[in-house]
Amino acid sequence: MKSAVENLNPTRVRLTVEVPFEELKDSLDAAYKKINQQVTVKGFRKGKIPARVIDQRFGRGAVLEEAVNDALPKFYTEAVNEAELSVLGQPEVDITELKDGETLNFTAEVDIRPAIEIPDYSGIEVEVDAVEVTDEDIEKSVEQLRERFASTTPVERAAEDGDVVTIDLEAKVDGEVLEDGIANGVSYTIGSGELLDGIDDAVKGLSAGEEATFTSELKGGSAAGREAEVTVKVTQVAARELPELDDDFAQLASEFDTLDELKADSRKRLANMKQFDQATQAQERVLEKLLELVEVPVPEKLLEDEINTRKHNLEHHQLGQMGLTLDKYLEIQGKTAEEFETETREAAIKGIKTQFVLDELVKQEKLNVNQDELTEHLMRRAASSGMSPDQFAQAVVEQGQVPLLVGEVARGKALAVVVEAATVKDTNGEIVDLDDEDETEAEADAEQSAEVTEGDKKDDQA
Repeated sequence: MKSAVENLNPTRVRLTVEVPFEELKDSLDAAYKKINQQVTVKGFRKGKIPARVIDQRFGRGAVLEEAVNDALPKFYTEAVNEAELSVLGQPEVDITELKDGETLNFTAEVDIRPAIEIPDYSGIEVEVDAVEVTDEDIEKSVEQLRERFASTTPVERAAEDGDVVTIDLEAKVDGEVLEDGIANGVSYTIGSGELLDGIDDAVKGLSAGEEATFTSELKGGSAAGREAEVTVKVTQVAARELPELDDDFAQLASEFDTLDELKADSRKRLANMKQFDQATQAQERVLEKLLELVEVPVPEKLLEDEINTRKHNLEHHQLGQMGLTLDKYLEIQGKTAEEFETETREAAIKGIKTQFVLDELVKQEKLNVNQDELTEHLMRRAASSGMSPDQFAQAVVEQGQVPLLVGEVARGKALAVVVEAATVKDTNGEIVDLDDEDETEAEADAEQSAEVTEGDKKDDQA
């Protein structure tokens, strides 16, 4: 077999392959054997029909077609390996010549990973938010905890802001009560904004046993996004009582004995959260700078597949679970279809470029993924998917996606290497020293931001 490579552009090649006919012998033998098992000829036992009889009865062309279909993937793979190509997706194959007993010639056009040169990235500088915890932050945190321990007491008066009301709801569209438009015994805190728009104004001033009707756009269910006439009946009004902010509250709501100790712990936790946010911000901004330094051509077919995948996931998974259509989602977001298309395309381009650059860094820095790192990543992915680690691991193995997870971890490590080499300053001009824990968190976030695209999945499976 002889093969040659023609570069059509930085991300696509054409392979020209010439196969001497004798190299088709194994595939021809397999073709005759397969046809033998599928047909019957009077006078011959099944599976014992001579090749010349098969040629006479069914035509040599049928045999050649079967043999070529069997042989093409093998010769294509040999040509790819010989040229040391990193291919993306499936090739477009064209048989240019097939002469019985002489030769098989074909071409295969396929997208490839572009050659990327990673420049010196040690000079990258980024600015991130300073870690500052104010007294106001602490008070807000403690107040949120206090809200969780609020108690309620039924009262014989009209409902007011902050009260917890028990209500029955009935929604009508075009005068008809929806099948899923009735809900009884719903507990709702007035002013929380957790139910329908307009409900706060409707229930305020109502006492137990009274009802009101208002118009609101439904957020979910069979008529999501449509205007409905909603009748709300109050069955109970209860006043919320917040506990006193003292040492007794600290002992009730935490493991601490005093309110001062509780506040000190809140300060520490808020600082840790802001340090994590700072590390994540550093990772995102370093990645932006890195991508600006590197020229990355993007294969059009891969980009098209990635855009379609993102749209499909949004429409059929994320929005579907919320009962929203794409048009309604765009309306809520205040975006036009053109703006959505542009944003999706830009995000897809960035995702593909990110993976190409980080994969090249993995090779350049000779980064490996050990079992502990893979297990830790698997645990995080399982938690985000709502599956148990065992269930998630089983699904990953059954779907052959272990290499994909390894790639995600490796890319996270590659980005962490760049972050470590960069100069990170906060808004106060102070150098930020990301400790090991922060770097680990940054790696985890990098793994999520550089998750495998559909195109890369095809690449890994090719």
